[in-house]
Amino acid sequence: MRSLLAILTATTILVPAVAGAATVYPLDRATILTASPFDVKVEFDGVVAGSDVTVTINGKPAAEVLGKEATFIEKEDGVEASAVRLEGVTITEPGTYTVVAKAGDDEKTVTWEVYGTAAEPKAKNVIFLIADGLSVAHRTAARIMSKGMTEGKANGRLNMDDLDRMAFIGTSSTESVATDSANTMSAYMTGHKSAVNALGVYADRTADPFDDPKVETLVEALRRQTSKSVGIVTTSELQDATPAALFAHTRRRAEKAAINTQIFDLKPEVILGGGSAYFLPQSVAGSKRKDDTDHVAGFKDAGYTLATTKGELEAAAGSNTGKVLGLFHTGNMDTTLDREFLKKGTVEKFPEQPGLVDMTKAAIDQLSKNAEGFVLIVEAANVDKMSHPLDWDRAIVDTIEFDKAIGVAREFAEKNPDTLIVVTGDHTHGVSIIGTVDDEKPGDEMREKVGTYAEAGFPNYVDSNGDGYPDSVDVSRRLFLAANNGPDHYETFRPKLDGPFVPAIQDENKKYIANEAYKDVPGAVFVEGNIPRDGDTGVHAVDDVVLQATGPGSENFKGYMEQSDVYRVLADALALGTTQKK
Repeated sequence: MRSLLAILTATTILVPAVAGAATVYPLDRATILTASPFDVKVEFDGVVAGSDVTVTINGKPAAEVLGKEATFIEKEDGVEASAVRLEGVTITEPGTYTVVAKAGDDEKTVTWEVYGTAAEPKAKNVIFLIADGLSVAHRTAARIMSKGMTEGKANGRLNMDDLDRMAFIGTSSTESVATDSANTMSAYMTGHKSAVNALGVYADRTADPFDDPKVETLVEALRRQTSKSVGIVTTSELQDATPAALFAHTRRRAEKAAINTQIFDLKPEVILGGGSAYFLPQSVAGSKRKDDTDHVAGFKDAGYTLATTKGELEAAAGSNTGKVLGLFHTGNMDTTLDREFLKKGTVEKFPEQPGLVDMTKAAIDQLSKNAEGFVLIVEAANVDKMSHPLDWDRAIVDTIEFDKAIGVAREFAEKNPDTLIVVTGDHTHGVSIIGTVDDEKPGDEMREKVGTYAEAGFPNYVDSNGDGYPDSVDVSRRLFLAANNGPDHYETFRPKLDGPFVPAIQDENKKYIANEAYKDVPGAVFVEGNIPRDGDTGVHAVDDVVLQATGPGSENFKGYMEQSDVYRVLADALALGTTQKK
């Protein structure tokens, strides 16, 4: 280890990247919030001498600008190469910062933009609603299925339709145009893009999933800067990629036990979802931990009211503790279609799961007791989880439920106009509405019952009780959604009423083939896949995500934005670049 002040010299010459200083984290064009802690790392291509290493920022030694001295690592674990690290540094002055890392005659230059925020918060509360995998087709189908259509005009509007600001959001990762929920949500929640599967870090080259350069998450910034309450609501496991992006720092999203510990460390006031298996010690049946940590007991000791059913959540929502831990499933919660209508999936085992609307209401009731305000993240996870296996009816009914949760947020904002509402997806799926399927067309061949162009007509869903859900998804003329990607499978042209669709299963060679359980469904058609044979479901699309918003600060959502830019708008609305709490 050497003092960075002893080894760093000044230069700001811009030159192309060459071997010697392979990578600098944060990466080129990173946007960094003032006073927000982050790690710096320089990875060299090979082993270099510490005496040959210099790192400067705007012509000054990095230690002078960042206030900390660096650690020089001659050989990283498992890597025949050297590195320099600085951890937990901050920059307090906005501006452009040019970083030059040198090893002998070789150098790498990156530029960071450090930004400040408004001096005073614009919004007291933020409700950020995200439907995992939400695509335009999901929105359109939800509107038609929920509201109906007559003579080419929708018979009603979704809650999300009337949010008055809109932007297109680019979702690509630092390593690929295609991405996953970890990297995308992490970009929303940190302001830094990263690699697939990464949460709250820049993904470096070492094997250790917990030693990557960290950046601050929104929840950490709120804890550091404000006295606001924080809530997370999801229909997935709470350790899953999207909710985990609020808390986690790891290169590997699959580290769910460790992610649960990071949730415990930050202790959001309201935590509602699935994934109880990671809260329980290994001695408890159903636990997925490999240690004796009991986070349920830990949260109880910290003053949280525990809820495991819809009834218990209602009781907890009426309490005055201000802290609620709701664990309603050992894994991911069931879809709306299964939970409320078909009673399939795991509903028999977990019959009293609350829905997204129930959880959103309970969360707002608790969080709004804080006079300082709150930030609530609401995820409709099953839009994605059902789009992967091409189970469009379940995905769309969950989109309708998501829109109802947006309605809950809008009702609160009408009485509390200092609330910013943001509605978006983390990425899209390759799905489009092709037309309709009409069972009353003659013949047994289902593909001949697909109506396109004028032959599509309009579907005949009915909502007789006015609850916003169709009485049945299995109507005689229904929407036909199709994916542009997927594994080999059998298209049945029908809703999957017996349980969620499983399009492909593994053969003896561990390759995925069409699930023959659907082969004999009348009229089923074999569809040859177009993804690699080691994939069993459809994959995410690279298409831009649509973001909509309303309330104070929403005017900054416009045009095309990178996903990491969304954090900047949130930070500005909450004045996270200033000193509020002390």
